[in-house]
Amino acid sequence: MNERLDRRKKYTRMVLKDSLIALLKNKQISSITVKEICEHADINRSTFYTHYRDHFDLLEQIEEEIITDLNAYLSQYNFAKEEEALQMTEKLLEYIASKYDICHTLLNENGDHSFERRVMDVARTFLIKSWMDNNEVDPDTSEYASTFAISGSIYVIKHWLANNMDQPPKQIARLINSFRLRE
Repeated sequence: MNERLDRRKKYTRMVLKDSLIALLKNKQISSITVKEICEHADINRSTFYTHYRDHFDLLEQIEEEIITDLNAYLSQYNFAKEEEALQMTEKLLEYIASKYDICHTLLNENGDHSFERRVMDVARTFLIKSWMDNNEVDPDTSEYASTFAISGSIYVIKHWLANNMDQPPKQIARLINSFRLRE
């Protein structure tokens, strides 16, 4: 019985997430209502409120899932080694490709820009730590350099997603890694 409830709970959350992502393709989060999400998901509002406080909470949960996965990927690699940096970037792009619909939607103009900032913060944390550990870099300069490198990389990824991932992840990973700042 508990397994059935867990499956129903997972299914309900999945349908609600999918509905919000579908709506975000055409509307900004601020103009989406819980009622619209529920109608799209064919779920009543009381069921929605059993799982989430509001549509912003739902969005935050979706973003948090992606950020947790990104942290897990980044923790596996060492930026100091060029070979591992390339592998890590390729793995991240493969992950983004596997979550194309969600990532493309969250990073488009209707998406909440907090997600992009959160992705930048995660990447910056790993980059600055790596740069500080492996180079004699001024912390103030490192922050600006990492912002420049990460912003450019995110926009390359956004462009890649907008072009329906027209290049293989390995090629985009090489391109992004070629932008990495050298000391």
